[in-house]
Amino acid sequence: MPDRLRAHAQAASDHAYVPYSGTPAGAAILLGDGGWVAAPRLENASFPLTITALQGALSLAALTGRPVVAVAQSRPFGRAALGEIEDATGHTWRLDAPDLAVAEAGALPVVGEPIGLTLSVGPPPDAVAGAALALDAASRAAVPASEFPVGAAVEDAAGRVVLGANVEVAGDWTRGLCAERTALVAARAAGLGPVRRLFVACAKAPGGTPCGGCRQVIAELAPDCAVIIWRGADEPEITTPAALLPGAFDGSALAR
Repeated sequence: MPDRLRAHAQAASDHAYVPYSGTPAGAAILLGDGGWVAAPRLENASFPLTITALQGALSLAALTGRPVVAVAQSRPFGRAALGEIEDATGHTWRLDAPDLAVAEAGALPVVGEPIGLTLSVGPPPDAVAGAALALDAASRAAVPASEFPVGAAVEDAAGRVVLGANVEVAGDWTRGLCAERTALVAARAAGLGPVRRLFVACAKAPGGTPCGGCRQVIAELAPDCAVIIWRGADEPEITTPAALLPGAFDGSALAR
């Protein structure tokens, strides 16, 4: 089991976006039924908005609604990693190896197939259909504190679509991710190409727009996409990352 999960973590690192550190990383999570999810590290010019491989993988795991039983990384875990996993899962964990964390309770299943819940069957034909896809994706949100589900869908230039929803970690919202960011994590993990369209929908706030943090992340990871926002019964609003965040800091002056 450990070697197979490590291999998935290493494969995820191949999709990392690390223009500033130059150090790719990936994490893979084994779920209680043997399914697994994986995510790469996604850096941002605004460094606090960097999505670590562990944070991305934990968020994707939360969207499955299945228990997390083991986590492997392509690099050794940092000192705070077990606490981050325990906060996200509510269970006690141990390190079985520098790159492998295991839940204290229960036996581990055999590593099976990847969980494909974040992938749609095909590209939406128009903005209305894409917004509806994002609205449906919100049903997967893990929002125990806010009860404010948001959904997102990312479409690449080849027409492949990946879904995402917002994820909260009880007691520490800074460790969760917005729907737009989970969708972008899922897109990178799935090996999608440049983003063509990003759809966002929230039943409790039709017409709500991406938060400032998401705008910065979108501006770097999907600068040329169309951002399509569901507005309830009205036609979706179509905008761009540049319109959402004029003059976004792009990190071009940073050492790389």
